[in-house]
Amino acid sequence: MFMSTAVTGRIARKVSVTSRSFATSSEKIWKVYLSGEIHSDWREVIAKGVSEKGLPVSLSSPNTSHEDSDDCGAIILGMEEKRPNWDKIGANMNAIRTKTLLQDADLVVVRFGDKYRQWNAAFDAGYATAIGKPLITLHPPGLSHMLKEVNASANAVCEDPEQVVQTLAYAITGELPTPKDGDKWIPIADRLGKGNPNP
Repeated sequence: MFMSTAVTGRIARKVSVTSRSFATSSEKIWKVYLSGEIHSDWREVIAKGVSEKGLPVSLSSPNTSHEDSDDCGAIILGMEEKRPNWDKIGANMNAIRTKTLLQDADLVVVRFGDKYRQWNAAFDAGYATAIGKPLITLHPPGLSHMLKEVNASANAVCEDPEQVVQTLAYAITGELPTPKDGDKWIPIADRLGKGNPNP
């Protein structure tokens, strides 16, 4: 069961942070689909972070074995003589899992790595957006320009898996981490003025 806790004075600053209220639900298990790059441990980092925070999250992903993903159709249905046919039967078979899990997800995280072009990740991000799924993109800062259209449709753009875990924690329980900007962080009302002068 997740209990509400007040968040107070996380870091020293001119104005202390007052209690923040939020709603939690011990009933809902959030289904999070992890799409994209398969050559690093980002999924494991997110899984560990979710577990350590005790978040009510169920993680899923496409088949992350590159070889199996390429050959599944030919292994089950038989080899094809031409590469495009081989790829098509594999892609169609992989789509059974991908579409089912993506459509069933409450939220989709799409990771873009800097080593390979992940066309399938871009497709999954577009598909998730088209069917109204909340989207978090995850990639190194150096890819921001190339992914600007994808990022424009995302609800959050993260640079590392820890930020994804922090975003999930906030969305689910209202928990906020120590500000990324550390002691330089200033609340918006102090930095830019109150948004509504007549609340």
